[in-house]
Amino acid sequence: MKDLQNKVAAVTGAASGIGRMLAVHLAGHGCHVAISDVDEAGLQQTASMISGNGVKVTTHVIDVSDREQVYAYAHDVVDLHGCVHLLINNAGVAITETLEDVSYEDLEWIMGINLWGVVYGCKAFLPYLKEQKEAHIVNISSVNGIFTNPNNGPYCTTKYAVRGFTETLCQELKDSPVRVSCVHPGGISTNIVRNARFYKGTDPDMDHSDMIKVFDRFLVHTTADKAARIIISGIRKNKHRIMVGSDAYVYDWLKRIFPVGLQKVVGSIRKAPRIGNKKRKS
Repeated sequence: MKDLQNKVAAVTGAASGIGRMLAVHLAGHGCHVAISDVDEAGLQQTASMISGNGVKVTTHVIDVSDREQVYAYAHDVVDLHGCVHLLINNAGVAITETLEDVSYEDLEWIMGINLWGVVYGCKAFLPYLKEQKEAHIVNISSVNGIFTNPNNGPYCTTKYAVRGFTETLCQELKDSPVRVSCVHPGGISTNIVRNARFYKGTDPDMDHSDMIKVFDRFLVHTTADKAARIIISGIRKNKHRIMVGSDAYVYDWLKRIFPVGLQKVVGSIRKAPRIGNKKRKS
């Protein structure tokens, strides 16, 4: 989809982070946007950042884990904008816990948003997208859809599933007007770690605030703004696979070259770098 001018895009998880910046930059390309999230205040802030671009912006407060709400969202987007050309399934959450100890309630929560939200979005919007001469679906996976790490199993499970779903959908829609992209961001400066449900990490000395500090200092390599620009560039080039961040390319390369070795190395890391002078338990 080289030309985004006067196209209509639906973006989930648009109250902050990558979703917000995707909406802002799509509008900058002349694309009308229908943004959604559970965070109404954040949506309004995103909408205010777009005002003045001469495009139509609609806000939709929905929970992507609710099938009926997602189908209503698709209907409302077409009702308010007349059509839809681009769907970006971006909403996502995280849990830090072992697979042995994670509760079924937490698993259902993360599966509902990260996986079922993508499935519902694709199936709800596809009939409308296929009415266009060209259309595009973008599903956000992660580098954790390429390799796993301990105590991040719930998140990794959903992101591997999103990757498999998206790559299959790409194959099945190859003769249709709908192109499909799977996005694998590396460490992006967003609120996903801050908003994660934290129970225990691999390092028993770390609490949630420690994990946030480590993530921000050592694992964040790309801003949400830059991530959005990379994704939009990939959409305009009709790329099936969009890697976001230099770290994403490194992890992908290492996984290809050392498919077992990388898993062993990552799985053996138990202690995180120390931040500040916080006193540890003896």
